[in-house]
Amino acid sequence: MQTELSRKLGVEHAVFGFTPFPAVAAAISRAGGFGVLGAVRYTAPDDLKRDLDWLDAHAGGRPYGLDVVMPAKKVEGVTEADVEGMISDGHRQFVRDTLARYGVPELAEGEASGWRITGWMEQVARTQLDVAFDHPIKLLANALGSPPADVVARAHDRGVLVAALAGSARHARKHQEAGIDVVVAQGYEAGGHTGEIATMVLTPEVVEAVDPLPVLAAGGIGSGQQVAAALTLGAQGVWLGSIWLTTTEADLHSPALTRKLLAAGSGDTVRSRALTGKPARQLRTEWTDAWEDPAGPGTLPMPLQGLLVAEAVSRIQKYEVEPLLGTPVGQIVGRMSSERSVQAVFDDITRGFEKAVDRINRIAGRSGK
Repeated sequence: MQTELSRKLGVEHAVFGFTPFPAVAAAISRAGGFGVLGAVRYTAPDDLKRDLDWLDAHAGGRPYGLDVVMPAKKVEGVTEADVEGMISDGHRQFVRDTLARYGVPELAEGEASGWRITGWMEQVARTQLDVAFDHPIKLLANALGSPPADVVARAHDRGVLVAALAGSARHARKHQEAGIDVVVAQGYEAGGHTGEIATMVLTPEVVEAVDPLPVLAAGGIGSGQQVAAALTLGAQGVWLGSIWLTTTEADLHSPALTRKLLAAGSGDTVRSRALTGKPARQLRTEWTDAWEDPAGPGTLPMPLQGLLVAEAVSRIQKYEVEPLLGTPVGQIVGRMSSERSVQAVFDDITRGFEKAVDRINRIAGRSGK
């Protein structure tokens, strides 16, 4: 599964694995792929430094990357406290009432919320970059489109490639104009924030729009046959996220959530604004249903929604309140039916890829099998 891009980055397989867990990122790189650590949860620079130091020691000398969340346009002088003040009492009461209806306990006195949206604020992302550029990262990805021009220049000065996610050909062309090196064409099936276009349609549109830039296909991919399909559509690799959530190296801290993921089918996800204020595919739960109820106040725009529900999400996760318990995940969740190691996932992908390539060769009359 080699392409020009994978050879440029020095990896065996053109499989880019996004994950919030350092152990998963390291295992992806050791397996011959390209691990990409998600930085959004790191609000303290020292925590990110600790985990990047660990990655350096455990990735087997293989390359890896970092994924941050930065808006291309900067809003000056706005603090988290300013944003908190924009949230209405009605929305806060709706959260309290919903948690009370399901008997969700309070956090202990003095216990801080473990899930915060501050990682989405530019000043936090910039402190993450200060840490990251002291480590041998080979790729910097941005989940909110093209990062600011000075960040792109800073990465290029260090020989770091810059990738950006796109949900349409129009977005992809903007990334190309901004000097991005790799475009991730993320389809509707993907976990987290997605657009309206399916991967099968989006990938060739983006490939054509930004040629000769390399494109990675993302969204609903978790098998070798799908990797082969993506490369056939013109992609130079795939970007996988959800498939790693049920690996043995993942650290969800929630047996209940792992059980829900393993039991879910591909139809058990929904695009909801309940988590961040932007449409994000996640497990459908009674929490996401509550925010869709016409009798409720409706969701707030980003970043207000994320700040509003941060403590609630932490309480739901800590106490494993199953009816409300969910996570961002793509439609590939229907394939995630057992806990496996990262290496086992790679073995399955490579076997499936070989079968798909052999099948195409037979159809084309190029194989004696």
